[in-house]
Amino acid sequence: MDQIQHNFITVRGLKFHVADIGEGSNVVLFLHGFPEIWYSWRYQMVALANAGFRTLAPDYRGYGLSDIPPEPEKTTFADLVADLVAILDHLGIDKVFVVAKDFGVRPAYLLTLLHPHRVSCVVTLGVPHVPLEPRKYRESLPEGFYISRWNEPGRAEADFGRFDAKTVVRNIYILFSRSEIPIADEKQEVMDMVDASVPLPPWFTEEDLATYGALYEKSGFKTALQVPYRSFDEDFGITDPIVKVPALLIMGCKDYVLKFPGMEEYIKLGKAKELVPDLDIIYLPEGTHFVQEQSPELVNELILDFLRSHM
Repeated sequence: MDQIQHNFITVRGLKFHVADIGEGSNVVLFLHGFPEIWYSWRYQMVALANAGFRTLAPDYRGYGLSDIPPEPEKTTFADLVADLVAILDHLGIDKVFVVAKDFGVRPAYLLTLLHPHRVSCVVTLGVPHVPLEPRKYRESLPEGFYISRWNEPGRAEADFGRFDAKTVVRNIYILFSRSEIPIADEKQEVMDMVDASVPLPPWFTEEDLATYGALYEKSGFKTALQVPYRSFDEDFGITDPIVKVPALLIMGCKDYVLKFPGMEEYIKLGKAKELVPDLDIIYLPEGTHFVQEQSPELVNELILDFLRSHM
């Protein structure tokens, strides 16, 4: 990991941290989810760089080592997409392969739909492309559903604020590694769902946790709670939602996202291909929500095979 360079680029009035390794005209843009950060792509960046790609992994505004915007509560997905375009323009990069995880899937596909000439193909992990309309999950899941709780201004801030950043990341990694949707009891907060004695997933080390903890200690969680959790109902004014580039979805069979109402049927019965006609789907039988960290060599191979077939 020492060979990964850490650059800082000022665009749109903010300084962005961009991890960068590799050389050449074939550029891969990695987009993280939550509670992840550029570091979640450490294995993929090195492997793809060794295979001849240049790889970039920015921290979004308000995440990690990137600047916190003056008003985090006003951050939008549109901001994230505009930031990505500005970063690519600053670096003189015309077109990229995009690899995205978790909520990073939304800016990945927004970039593809709004700037189709900038994207060669898309690989997503853990989440498919879904209609860009208000989500209905909160209506069909109990009040303790983690997204409902984090959508409520002030509630997650108070919950997280009882712990240091490292503990918050630890608890979320443990919760999101399970195959069931995190749903707190009525008189329980989300952070209380993980006992201090519960071990980390075997593929996630104390060193990894310390790295994540330090990054979130710097950034805090205010922007992260705004995007994605309080921005899902954003209107992007897209009239043609059909994705025109090839795409790959890598889905862990033990990923809790499959338990979202209607999600497994949406993926397995072909509905996902209505928005992304040229979509391949690969299932990893033991995969959880963090397949790129859990099974890096396998995921690296799948990504490389797909990118090479669309160069």
